[in-house]
Amino acid sequence: MKVLWITNILFPDVANHLNLPVGFGGGWMLSTASQLKRIDSLDLAIATVSNATNRLITYSKDGICYFVLPIQGDNTKYHSSLERYWKDVYSQFQPDITHIHGTEFAHGLAYINACGTKNVVVSIQGMVSVIAKYYKAGITDRQIWKSLTFRDIVRMDSIWQQKAKFVRRGEIEKQIIKSVSHIIGRTSWDKSHAKALNPKTEYHFCGEQLRESFYRNEWRYDRCTPHTIFISQAGYPIKGLHKVLEAMPLVLQNYPDAQICIAGEDIVSKSWFRISGYGRYIKHLIDKFDLSEKVSFLGALNELEMCRQYLKSNVFICPSAIENSPNSLGEAMALKMPYLAAYVGGVPDMVANNMVALYRFEEIEMLAFKICDIFSKKDKASTSIDNQYDCNHIEQILNIYNNIV
Repeated sequence: MKVLWITNILFPDVANHLNLPVGFGGGWMLSTASQLKRIDSLDLAIATVSNATNRLITYSKDGICYFVLPIQGDNTKYHSSLERYWKDVYSQFQPDITHIHGTEFAHGLAYINACGTKNVVVSIQGMVSVIAKYYKAGITDRQIWKSLTFRDIVRMDSIWQQKAKFVRRGEIEKQIIKSVSHIIGRTSWDKSHAKALNPKTEYHFCGEQLRESFYRNEWRYDRCTPHTIFISQAGYPIKGLHKVLEAMPLVLQNYPDAQICIAGEDIVSKSWFRISGYGRYIKHLIDKFDLSEKVSFLGALNELEMCRQYLKSNVFICPSAIENSPNSLGEAMALKMPYLAAYVGGVPDMVANNMVALYRFEEIEMLAFKICDIFSKKDKASTSIDNQYDCNHIEQILNIYNNIV
């Protein structure tokens, strides 16, 4: 069986081949691809787009054929020029099945328009057409206006404009979902929204493979830093850092040594002409609640660094305003560490046997209470990892491919 993956990231091997930086995203795709390529009866090709080339690049390494299609500008916008390159890729590889990872990028739609939908399956990562509704995450228009920055104006990238971009990407997503006969998802939330757009599509449940480090390690209280909160990303409003900051004064009344550690770029310490509106709003909250000594941005972390930070922390929080099934939460669950998550989107499916870990996104009092409750104990999470992540899903995905073919 010849399987063509269409992704929104450059895999490390091809990024190195092009002398481009290797990103840290898509760990679950890397894990799955590394196992699929070992199957003798399967040939795997992985295709994506990049503005680092002006021609179609074909490159093979370690049993995977890579295609990199040239694109000029933003890959969330439709580029009809991609259609002829997709026809070339299809002609060269002649896939039995095409698996588009993610519904929100226009190069996937360009493939469908160029090559049709026969034996095409689309994986839902997030539903941006739905996520757009929650983008401001409770931040009022007045607060957005007061936080507007020079960068926002020059780059036309205020929180309002960021939301508008999600809306536009959502229109691409709707076209993709409406056009295909097969969809892969993993929660009742993504299934309900996919079926609302395309009632006739066949929905296939399939979990995701986490990064290997998270299956090999296990959290222990005696190895963590007590009263430390870990958040895996916080670059934009949906991720909900502002709600954790609002809850911190209540936490500090009981645990004055509590700390928040955040993976990713420091969004508050940039110069006046580079800081974003959301970064300025977060800085305002840090100053308002006197949290400058309580909040640390850790920068971009690779797999091992991320795993170590989970293990060092007392609790992981997924405070997002909306999520489908965040792998960051799955990783915390795999490590059996204490975790909390906002009751949003597909998250309840993930923690159905540990509902005490959930709280309403808006209720900072409930969040603070649950953080303090975890700090008062020295326990692992009360439940094992959810079945979305607790096994090797290669057999599951192969069954889907075979059924479609």
